[in-house]
Amino acid sequence: MNGSLVIQQPGNSVVTDLGRFRGPRFGLPVNGALDQFSARAANILAGNADNSPLLEITALDFRMRATTDILIAVTGTPLHLTVGGRECQQWEPVSVRAGETVALRRLDGGLRAYVAVHGSVHAPVLLGSCAPDTVVGFGLRLTEGTELRTFKSVPPIRQPYFDLPLFRLGLTRPEFHSTAVVDVTDGPDVDEFGGTADLLYSTEYTVSGRSNHIGLRLGGALPERQSTAEVLSRGVPVGAIEVPSREELLVLHRGRGVTAGYPVLAVVTSRSLDVLAQARPGHKITFRKTTVPEATAKHRAALRELETLRSTVGTVFSLLGVGGPPGPPRLAPAAGS
Repeated sequence: MNGSLVIQQPGNSVVTDLGRFRGPRFGLPVNGALDQFSARAANILAGNADNSPLLEITALDFRMRATTDILIAVTGTPLHLTVGGRECQQWEPVSVRAGETVALRRLDGGLRAYVAVHGSVHAPVLLGSCAPDTVVGFGLRLTEGTELRTFKSVPPIRQPYFDLPLFRLGLTRPEFHSTAVVDVTDGPDVDEFGGTADLLYSTEYTVSGRSNHIGLRLGGALPERQSTAEVLSRGVPVGAIEVPSREELLVLHRGRGVTAGYPVLAVVTSRSLDVLAQARPGHKITFRKTTVPEATAKHRAALRELETLRSTVGTVFSLLGVGGPPGPPRLAPAAGS
C-alpha cells in the first residue's frame, strides 16, 4: 500500500543512499551518506537493502507526518526521537501509525542522523544513485510540504506490556564525542613533508565552520611541504589529507572532486571517515597512524557486524510477518579503494 511522508519541519535534510559509484568515471564525486555505517545500519534495521534511499538529517531539528502505518529506523548521532509524542529509541525498528508525527530534536554529540523507512521512499536517480550532487545541481533536498512517496505499509508492532522496547538486536552503537581520534595511513606524498609530517600526529586540530560534505577544514599546526616542484592534477581518494594553504588542513570527504593538484599527506580510513562525518564545528580531532592491513581488518569487521544484524533482523521480521527477509547486501567498496 503506497503512502507518503509529509515534511513539516525540514531542517537541513536530503534523500540519499550510499553513493554514486558510477560517477567518478564520468568526473562526478561519489557523494552519498557521509556516515556510511549509520546509513547502512538504518536500512538494515528497517528491512531494506543497504543502498536503499533514506533521509540524512544534518544538525537541525526535523519533523514529518506519515499518511499510512509504516516502520522506520533512526540511527546516527544521539537525539531525542518521538513518534506521536511518545519517546522512542534509536538504532531499532519503530512503528509509526498513520497520521502520527515523527520528530527528531536535539541532535547532540554528532552532526548527522539517518531515517530509513521499510520499503524505502521514492527519489530521482542519476547514474544509479539518488545521492545529491551540489556541483551538477542534482538531488532531492527536503522543504516544508514535500511529500515523499512510500511503498509499503506495516501494521503497528507494539510491546503490549508497558510499551517496553520490543527489539534487542545486539548492534554495537558508535560513540559520539566532541573529541575524536581518526585513523590514517601514509599518503603517496608523505616524504615531501619531511620531518614536519609528524605534526599531523602530535597536534590537536579544531573543525572549522567552513567544513561541509566536500571536505573538513581543520585548524592547528600544519606540516609544510619541503619540495617546490609542481604537482600535476591527478585522481585523489575520499579521505585524502592535503595542506592547500598555510592556514588549515583539508580532509576530502565524499563530495570531493575526483582530481586535485595538492600533495596528499595521508588518507583517512573508511571507518574513520564515519567519525569525521559526525564532527561538528569546534570539535577536536587528533590523527593516529595505522596500516592498510589494520584499516582493512576494521572495515571488514564492521561489515561482518552489519551482516549479523541483517540476519537477526531477517529472522525477527519473518516471525513478525513484516515483509520478506532483507534483500542481499549491495556492499560499496571501501572509501579510497
